[in-house]
Order: sequence, then structure tokens, then C-alpha cells
Amino acid sequence: MDALALAADMLDAEAEREQLAVQYVTEPGLWASDKLGEHLWSKQIEIAESVRDNRLTAVHSCHGSGKSFQASRLVCWWLDTHPPGEARVVTTAPTGDQVKAILWSEINGAWVKAGARGEHFIGRVNETDWKLGKQLIAFGRKPSDYNPHAFQGIHAKFVLVILDEACGINKQFWTAAMSIATGEHCRILAIGNPDDPGSHFARICQPGSRWNTIHISTFDTPNFTGENVPDSLKPMLVGQDYVDEMREEFGEESPTYISKVLGEFPDDAEDGVVRLSAVRACHAPHDDDLPQEERTPHELGIDMGAGGDETVIRERRGKVVGREWSFRERDPIKAAARILEIIQSVRPTAVKIDSIGIGWGIAGTLREKGLKGEHTAAIIPVNVSTETSEPGKFPRLRSEIWWRVGRQLSEEQGWDLSGLEEMDRERLVTQLTAPKYSIDAAGRTVVEPKEKTKKRLGRSPDHADALLLAFYTPPGGVDEQAEWLRQYAAA
Repeated sequence: MDALALAADMLDAEAEREQLAVQYVTEPGLWASDKLGEHLWSKQIEIAESVRDNRLTAVHSCHGSGKSFQASRLVCWWLDTHPPGEARVVTTAPTGDQVKAILWSEINGAWVKAGARGEHFIGRVNETDWKLGKQLIAFGRKPSDYNPHAFQGIHAKFVLVILDEACGINKQFWTAAMSIATGEHCRILAIGNPDDPGSHFARICQPGSRWNTIHISTFDTPNFTGENVPDSLKPMLVGQDYVDEMREEFGEESPTYISKVLGEFPDDAEDGVVRLSAVRACHAPHDDDLPQEERTPHELGIDMGAGGDETVIRERRGKVVGREWSFRERDPIKAAARILEIIQSVRPTAVKIDSIGIGWGIAGTLREKGLKGEHTAAIIPVNVSTETSEPGKFPRLRSEIWWRVGRQLSEEQGWDLSGLEEMDRERLVTQLTAPKYSIDAAGRTVVEPKEKTKKRLGRSPDHADALLLAFYTPPGGVDEQAEWLRQYAAA
């Protein structure tokens, strides 16, 4: 090949590269295919094109639709298709694990994959930083890592801000994001599960906002629509087994099913005792441990199983909602022995037990065990069908406990559910928000009977009842009874 022909081929190749570069800016699906060998399904393409065309994009999505994967690819696409040094990306999420282990793990994976294909991205990437020379061009931080005002120092022609798990991000960081994405070429993507109807994310997803809003239900995903996608992608997306499990565990009317499966924001029920938005605020993710003084007292609440229901034990350590134990045992002697083993293992200062039915006898047995020195906890039987200490406000103790403990602690963020595993937390949220209330002719607050809640849920709200007992303080407090027990044992 002579020099002129070689030069012509080089010019053609360069022209082809320039044409592709232009296409990559406008066709993120083509970019993902060529650079990473990946297939973006239709909703992922819709999200990418919205970021391309709209300054503000909000995506409320079901679980398992590839949200964080998509966000990570947009980070790489943004930096790869804009002039080096003129583009910046800032990502945030409620916790460090959500930043590092989820979104930035995907970003690191994409960077390595591109290099292996010979499609090297600019600069270098570590755990949560992307640098071009000494210049930081992208980073991921959780809110406690920075002052939101520090966002104001970030300036570039092309800025992309990604708010991952957007329901858990405080309003001040939304304001900070808006302050750096002011230019016509800047973009903000907010993406997450629609868990909390009281969140800022919920407000910007409402019709009439300035945000281009995209909704993804489980039933919009390829495993349900039949959209043609590679076989390797199908196992990565939500499937029928997950839907069946969520329906069985929580019910189709539960806030968890509505959010995780349907991808919609549940409503705060007007007649609900515990508001969903209030209890969601009680498990706002955080990475910092609570001070030790907020981890006392250490107490247990026990809802005794009846008619085949589970016996459930819930733990509190101060405001922190702790572990749970559950079992089915009709024999009261064996049930008491199981509970005693747990008390001896965790050594709480007090145990409050539902004393209706077999609970009264079990409470007596556990008190006797304490007097014999087999444990040191104050055993406090609680009969929720008795009259309340506020008869002018509540007809029975059950209504008082649900209102004074369940509703009030949720409204005041007086308990912390953030350390629970997701399924345990969602079960509690579902059960806490299930009971309804009414006002009787005397103007008193009446929480519906447990059986009515059970019929609507399809199961007993035993975890919620046990949790309320754990946080319930009887008249006179538990210290009086604990002191009585110590004095009696000493005598």
C-alpha cells in the first residue's frame, strides 16, 4: 500500500471515529454496546435519553430493575463523551455502603471492562474517586462526608449530579445539587425506590414538577413484558419468584409491595394509627453509631402466639430497635423454657409480656425463675384489654399503647429502625402501618381490634405488637418492679 492510500485510510478511520464520537453523545445505547459490550433495555435507554435531553430527571422504580447499574453507566458515558477536563460528576447516596459498595463498585467494574476491551476511559478510578492527572473529575460521597455548601465550589461546563437511593437523601443536599447544576449543559438524575411518601423525592415525582419523571414497575421489566434482551441479562432483573415472595410476605396492599414491586409511592392512610412517612423517617440510613447513652434501657417485648400464631420477641436498646426471635409452641411449659433461654442469653433489664391467655401463666413462671436467681430481668405482664390510665382519651390499654408508643414515637423519631435487615424492617413497617383508628361517641381514640388488622393483613401484626411492648413504659416505670424483685430475692 502506497503512502497516499495509507494516508487516505487513516483519514477515513479518523472520520469514522469522529462520527462515532458524535453518535455516542446522542445514542447512549450504542455507546454501551460498543464500549462495554452491554445491552441497555428500553427503560434504561429512556433514562439515559432523558439525562441527555432534560436538566432534571427523576426515576422512581421497583426493586431489581438495574437502577444503580444504569446510574454507573451514565457516569462513565458522561465523562467519556464530553471534552476531557470540562466534565464533572458528583454522586451521593444516604450511606457509605450505598456509595462505595453499590454505585461505585459498578463504576469500577465498567472502567475495568472497558480497558479489557481496548476501549480505555480517561484517567484512573479508585474506590470512590475518578481522577484525570491530578484533577478530580468524579467522586462519590455520603452526606456525612461533606458539608453541602462545599458543593458550591464545583464548577464545570458539563456537570452531572446523581442522587442514588434518592428517598433517603435530605432536602439540604437536593438544594446543594441544584446549586452546582445551574448551567444549560448540566444535569441531575435522582433515582431510587419510592419508599417514603413524605420525602423530597416523592414531592419532585409529583405531576407538575419541573422534573422529567420516569416510572418503572416490575411489570415493565423484560422478564414480564417479553422484551427481547440477551439471555445473560434476564437473571439480573426482577422475576416472578420475587413478586410471589413479596405478595405472600407483605400483601399487595402493603406499602412494601407498592414500593418494591409496583414502583409507586404508597400513601399515608388518613385513618392509619402510624403514618408511613413518619416511620420511614425512623430508619433513615446512617453510618454513625448512636451514643451509648441512647442504647439504654435494654428491654424485651413479647407477643404470645395464640391460635397457631407465632410468639414473637422484640428487643430495644434505648431508641434502637434490635433483634427479634420467633417460634410456634402450644405447650406453655416449653414456651416458657424457650423465652427463659433468650432472657438468659441477652440479659435484658426488663421483659414486658402480653398477659392475655397463656401469657399470664408464662409471666408468673418467669417471675419465679427470677426469684430463684435464674435471671435478673423484671417481668412485667401487660394486659392490653384492661382500662387505660387515660380513660377520657382511650377506651382500652391497646389503643393507648398503639397511639402513645406506635404513633408518637414514629412522629418524634423516637425509635431507630436503621440497623435492621431489609426484610425484617419492611415486615415491621407493614405491620406498624396496618392498624386503623376511629373516634368514638365519647371523643376517644379507638384502635381497631387485632383480629380486624389480622384479617386485612392476612397475618397477625405480632412483630409490631411485640415492638410496642418493648418500648412501652407501664405506670410507675419498670425500675420500681426491678427494685422490688431484687429486694424480694435478697430476703
